Order: sequence, then structure tokens, then C-alpha cells
Amino acid sequence: MTPPGAPELPELPELPELPELACYGLAGHSATPRDLLGEVALAESLGLGSVFLSERFNVKDAGVMAGAAAAASTRMGIATAATNHNTRHPLVTATMATTMHRLSGGRYALGLGRGFDVLFDLMGIERVTGAQIEDAVGILRTLWAGGSVAGHEGPAGSYPYLNQDSSFDERIPVLMMAIGDKTLQLAGRVADGVVLHTFMSDETVRRAVEVVRNAAADAGRDPHAVRVWSVLATVSDEVPEELRLRKLVGRLATYLQGYGEVLVRTNGWDLADLERFRADDLVVGYPGAFDAVGTVEDLTHLRDHVLPAAWLAASATGSAADCAARITDQLDAGADSVVLHGATPTELVPVLEEWRAIRPDDRGLDDLPANPGWMTA
Repeated sequence: MTPPGAPELPELPELPELPELACYGLAGHSATPRDLLGEVALAESLGLGSVFLSERFNVKDAGVMAGAAAAASTRMGIATAATNHNTRHPLVTATMATTMHRLSGGRYALGLGRGFDVLFDLMGIERVTGAQIEDAVGILRTLWAGGSVAGHEGPAGSYPYLNQDSSFDERIPVLMMAIGDKTLQLAGRVADGVVLHTFMSDETVRRAVEVVRNAAADAGRDPHAVRVWSVLATVSDEVPEELRLRKLVGRLATYLQGYGEVLVRTNGWDLADLERFRADDLVVGYPGAFDAVGTVEDLTHLRDHVLPAAWLAASATGSAADCAARITDQLDAGADSVVLHGATPTELVPVLEEWRAIRPDDRGLDDLPANPGWMTA
């Protein structure tokens, strides 16, 4: 049944679920959040296992979008990927997650990330640290377990008394977005799942998975109980050229605008190339994010004259079959699951058809739970 308010969709056959794959809802910038209803309904009908929701401070509120995704679906996992612990009071975040947990029938995972230091400076709130995230996760888990937080003085703040409901015993996973080694290690110690960053090379994915697993083992946890998601920019040749430029070149350039050094260092790329990007006449003083306002001419200039081809190659491009083969590369690098980033469910249809043709049956993919934060049900 089409959810209230969602656009009418054609009748589609019930396809096998692919719990190892996810898409983003409202990928990138969007002025029409209502589109999420139709996107989620279509993604679920196509068999995608989860939908990830990134928050932006305009019309993409994490809690509202997650509620809409739950209303528009019955089987898909739903992940906030990511919000920040410092933009809401911990009791408000705990309440949002508990509400989503029950509303979705246990399909929700709360994703937390560090965010952007410059944005937090402009907002007048404290920059995020790993210690704050770890402290915040501890507070949330205490509240979800029906406990009280009394007289708390810690990195995440001072709280005289916090409580939700003493009868609570909620099993809500926490995902952590991670790029650098310190955050990867933190995620291995405390998170239920880890979401790697877009435009990580295969070798970087392999190394990041190893860092997470080693940190989990050092903390006395089962290293294979932490679900690791690779995030793969997926832009097939069937997408119109202007959109391909925006989803690939524009997206990478936007990341480089915000936190380029972290991404470049993580990949072992040459910092001189980053400085060349920053010093380019087009980039200096550019009036916005490239994936939002970049013109075809701007993005073509970056692709042809500024960004190294190897950086853009950390993605899935070419034919639908080529893109499907790149999913295998992510699993071979050690990821448990793959987010097909930047593509709408409609754009993913041919890629999913090709993936079904090569999907391995010896990796236990069918055993992955719908909730994107858990490795086992």
C-alpha cells in the first residue's frame, strides 16, 4: 500500500531483500523532503536492506526524516547517518531514538559523528571530541536501559538528573561515522556499527576495517560483532552527465572544502594535490558547496584540471555491471555491508539487477539483520 502522501508507484514484483546494501534518502541537497516517502517505498520494493539519512540544518532534520522513513516502509532498516550529540540535549536524543525504535519495530539505528568544527564555531556550540561522543553514548545507553543519570559531570556535559522510564529495556544500536584512525578506534571500542566515509580507496577500506576490528578486540569485544559499512559513491553511466558531475566531482570537491586534509591523509594521498585544489582560482572564495551550486563548467574544470583521477576513482562508475562489481571489491576489502551513496533508488535499479547476477551465496549475506546497526539478530 502506498503510504499517505507518497506518490503513486508502479506495481513492482516482490524482490529478495538485500540486507547487505543500503541507499541514502534524499541524497545530497534537497528542498522537497516529502520526496523521501516515495524514495523509501521504492527502495524497499527493490529489495534494498536499509536507508541512511544524513542531517542538514535546512529541511533535513534527522528525527523527522527517520519517522517518515518508518511510516513509508515495513521491512527496511533505518539509520541516522549522521547527527551530532551536541546539537540536541541527550534526553531529547534518547527520546528521539526510543520513539523511532518502537515506531519502526526495532529497525532503527542512531548514527553519531563528529561534524564540522567550523560550523559549530559559527553556531556557538562546543566542538565535538571523541571523549564527548563516548560519554554521550554511555548516557544514552543508560537511559535506554531504564537507568537514571544523576550528578553527571563528564566530557558530554553536566546533568543533575536524567531519566526516561525505569521500565525501559530498549536494544538500540549506535552507529559511528569515522574517517581517521582515532575515530575508527573509538568506534571499535564503543559502537555497534561503523560507517566509513565516501571516497575511501579499497586499500583504505581494508585498513580501516582492520583498525576497527583490532580496537574492538583490545576492548574485550568480539571484533566481528561490529558491523562495518563501506560507503561507495555509485554513479553509473545511465545517470545524465550533469548529474554524474554533481554526484561525483561535486561531492568530492565539497568534502575537500569542508575537511579535505582528514580525507586526504586517511587515503595516503598527496597533500600537495589538496593544496593545489585549495589554491585554484575557482575554489578560492567559491560561494557555496560544489555539489549544491557548482555549474557544469565549474565541475568539468575540477575534473579535468584540478582533482587527481585516482581520487575520483575511489567510487563506482561506468556501466551498471561495473558498479555492481565494485560492491564485491568492498566486501573483499572486509566491509560487511555497502551503502550505495549519491544515487536515488530509481538510479540504482540497473545496478541492483547486475548485483543479483553476481551476488555471492557463501558470505552469509542473507543472515544480516534488517537493522543496519546489528551484525546478528
